[in-house]
Amino acid sequence: MDNKLKSKIIIISLAPIIFILNIITKSYPEFIEKYYSTGIDKALRQGLSKITGVFPFSAAEFLVITLVIILVISFIVLLIKILKGGFIKQLINILALASSLYIIFMIFWGFNYNRVSFDKIANLKIEKSSKEDLYKLCENLIARANTLRSKVYENPKGVMTIQGGYKDVFKREAFGYESASKIYPELGGNYGPPKRILLSEKMSYTGITGIYMPYTGEPNVNINVTDFMLPATAAHEMAHQRGFAREDEANYIAYVTCSMHPDYDFQYSGVMLAVIYSMNALADNDIESYKQLVKTYSEGVRRDLIYDSEFWQRYKGKTEKITNQVNNTYLKSNGQKDGVQSYGRMVDLLLAEYKKK
Repeated sequence: MDNKLKSKIIIISLAPIIFILNIITKSYPEFIEKYYSTGIDKALRQGLSKITGVFPFSAAEFLVITLVIILVISFIVLLIKILKGGFIKQLINILALASSLYIIFMIFWGFNYNRVSFDKIANLKIEKSSKEDLYKLCENLIARANTLRSKVYENPKGVMTIQGGYKDVFKREAFGYESASKIYPELGGNYGPPKRILLSEKMSYTGITGIYMPYTGEPNVNINVTDFMLPATAAHEMAHQRGFAREDEANYIAYVTCSMHPDYDFQYSGVMLAVIYSMNALADNDIESYKQLVKTYSEGVRRDLIYDSEFWQRYKGKTEKITNQVNNTYLKSNGQKDGVQSYGRMVDLLLAEYKKK
């Protein structure tokens, strides 16, 4: 057995060991939090993101395209080898590649799924909440959104707009995290900036608004979204960059960091993210109360939500459904579920914060 083959066998053998280690560490969140998430992994994430942050483009986007091409070619070669011989050797090559990607993913980011949950970090008490609690939360968020909406720019069609576009958003995005890190040090750190996805419009057909790439340390943002959602979308991916892997917690962190941002357009984006989640939860549980609160939207808020709905309607289709199924499978495989309470974890965190205040 030559050295190259030995190396590949070792890599393939390491993958199940890492998988078992991942299962074991789910029972030790404090250990992961101290030694991995805020320890060695934070150093790795920061170092990697600073290196790739030098590039004005998303290294992750090119990496994904390259990996897809490599995998497609590898499987074509595998089919040829089945017919002509050498099947085992090519299968080992594919397994070694897949194992390498899995091992690197886990070392650079994957164990963050097992860290201490953000409700404990933020000292929030998640508990069962009544419909009245949810109603009051929505009422409060809508009032905040209405006030902030009067302080942001809008285009000639009366829809909220950010004059400097995505470049201006990316330049200012870190200010919210700087403010939030004074209360939650886990959100602090020296990281590279968000990156624009070149194929943003194409990505919109999948329903995906961003993706964090552990292999490059980059928060990649689909800029083909409505302006009022752009700051919160970028903040969500930056939460992943800071080691918060769970989608619901990244949403809540996006709300928190945007709310603590010095600029009104960011504050509005964060609150609107919370409004959408909370009002959707209210609609599922008490449609009459939902209809009642919809009437309290300011005209500006109403226009923004209608525009956002019409915008995404253009991209709905089979591709989005398939992507959602794949994404849900991925999240479940990493132990992600909706909140243990009745409204989903994002809304449960918002309720916990509202009650605390």
